[in-house]
Amino acid sequence: MRRDANIERQAAPLRQQVVRLIREDILNGALQPGRRLVEGALCEEYAVSRTVIREALRQLESEHLIQVLPNVGPAVTVLTEDEIKSIYVVRATLEGLAGKLFALNATAEQCQDLLRLRDRLDKEYRHGDVGSREEIKADFYRQLLDGAGNAMLTENLRSFHARIAVFRRYAFIDPERIEPSIAELETIINAAARDRDPEAAWAGCEHHILLAGELAIMEYSKRNEGVLSARRDKPISTSPERSKKAG
Repeated sequence: MRRDANIERQAAPLRQQVVRLIREDILNGALQPGRRLVEGALCEEYAVSRTVIREALRQLESEHLIQVLPNVGPAVTVLTEDEIKSIYVVRATLEGLAGKLFALNATAEQCQDLLRLRDRLDKEYRHGDVGSREEIKADFYRQLLDGAGNAMLTENLRSFHARIAVFRRYAFIDPERIEPSIAELETIINAAARDRDPEAAWAGCEHHILLAGELAIMEYSKRNEGVLSARRDKPISTSPERSKKAG
């Protein structure tokens, strides 16, 4: 039994714990695209009720990590190359707008906070781990969107970030993307918070996301080549049996 997968009933609500565990299995590839998620099997794996599982699956569906297929039920979302491209084209435009609005609207204090985040990149991104990279990138987006000051933009980008969480993970685990990612973030931060140049901030954000989109397509196709090929020829398989009951 994996200790880190145990559900602690005295900690967070059960539903949130189950959401976290299933989400992590999707992001790390333990649950591959197309994998059918059978309620009964999930109840057994997590030792929770069918109601908890259904609530967790509804939340993951809202994050676009799973989809409910006719005559099949819940399954891990499968995306085509064209769908990934479409997501990243729109995301690049939204994040470009976020960078531009930050340069135009952020307070002096918000600019200083973002510049301080830039100074953390060496320790937390270059010499950090997947967890610290995810945390500082989340902090970067929180600060960028707070400074942009547009609630509608924030809502839409947060929805996009949830939808492409599996792709964002690729950049955090690929050693070849660490240095380019740091350079791109520094460019964005310098343009938006130091120089207050809206056009340069837009261009930096857009460039960063379009490169991320190329990585997303390459890695998603490589990691799921067998699954994507098999999906065209045979039925979706059932979820694997892994014990995650509380000890």
